[in-house]
Amino acid sequence: MLASRGEKVFVGVITGLLILLSVVALVPLVSVISTSLSSKSAVDMNLVTLWPKQFTLDSWKYIVDRPDLWKSFFLTLSTTVIGTVLALLMTALFAYPLSKPEFRWGSVIMMAVVVAMIFKAPIIPYFLTVRGIGLYDNPLVLVIPHILNPFNLIIMRTFFKQFSKELEEAAFLEGCGYFRMLFQFVLPLSKAVLATLALFYGVVLWNQFQHPLLFLQDTNWFPLQIKIRQFITDDSVIMAGASSTMSLNYNERTLRAATVIFAIVPIVVVYPFLQKYFVKGAMIGSVKG
Repeated sequence: MLASRGEKVFVGVITGLLILLSVVALVPLVSVISTSLSSKSAVDMNLVTLWPKQFTLDSWKYIVDRPDLWKSFFLTLSTTVIGTVLALLMTALFAYPLSKPEFRWGSVIMMAVVVAMIFKAPIIPYFLTVRGIGLYDNPLVLVIPHILNPFNLIIMRTFFKQFSKELEEAAFLEGCGYFRMLFQFVLPLSKAVLATLALFYGVVLWNQFQHPLLFLQDTNWFPLQIKIRQFITDDSVIMAGASSTMSLNYNERTLRAATVIFAIVPIVVVYPFLQKYFVKGAMIGSVKG
């Protein structure tokens, strides 16, 4: 079916707006990358815009040789991987029974889930509760509070409601129980929604800032985002280990730029592999009722 002239104009305008917004969003990122690859003198004279001036990798060499940064990186990586796996497991275990009309308390629990999604817990009672269960200055605080999200639970429940009832009934007739049904049949056929929620959970866990800021005092447990905050706000931290600033081809600004890019690269690398599942899973989980 051929598109009308009005439809072509509409598509052209939308495409142009999306390209414009993409360029606007990319400009700050490109500027930060250029700063991280420029020399100290070029940055001091404000010569860097969207292209590196006096190209050098000195800032990156200094950053990748920082053991404290790598420690924070691997702590964040491990909490992101472990937390995402646990979050998907917990979300699936909650969402599957809630998707069944025969589950007696399903509607009541879903009402509580919706209330929890709309009304966030006040910060002071939340802080006292988390501290009361022993998570203060405990690295587990980077994982446990994030393993179940009401919005993600609703998406997975909605996805499970679209699952073939005939396949489930056939499996039950063969003696398959609910747990076996979930892990051997339902989850392997739910790659789209699992990839979507893995990305949702992974981004939250990777970028978490408030929880470590509130609950962690031991610098050995600082995740990557808090370490970056130290680098940005404290010149003595980011320049620690630099022998003589006079002979170096980097400064605080170039090092901060390199650190910021260092932190976002993993998410940027992972996203293309999940994109096809992300779009499909988000549409299935949020549009159908």
